[in-house]
Amino acid sequence: MRRHLYLAAYDVTEPARLQRVLATVKRYATGGQKSVFECWLSAHERKELLAATKGELDLGEDRFFLLRLDPRLTPQLLGLALPPADPHLFYYG
Repeated sequence: MRRHLYLAAYDVTEPARLQRVLATVKRYATGGQKSVFECWLSAHERKELLAATKGELDLGEDRFFLLRLDPRLTPQLLGLALPPADPHLFYYG
């Protein structure tokens, strides 16, 4: 299964929805912080994430952004950051 690196970012106005969206995105994330996460996604996982997130958002108030990153570009890292890597195994628990 081929995966691509995405950045998932969101801005949710209501605290309960925010916690649900955070939990949803974290199920797919391999790294990130606050409201921006790195996600290695297959086409099927991308559709799942978008559907699950859409079900949690108030589309009139909240924002969600999913950006596929170009694999040809070299990541720019600062501090103790590690380059993104597609793990061979994901644990959903």
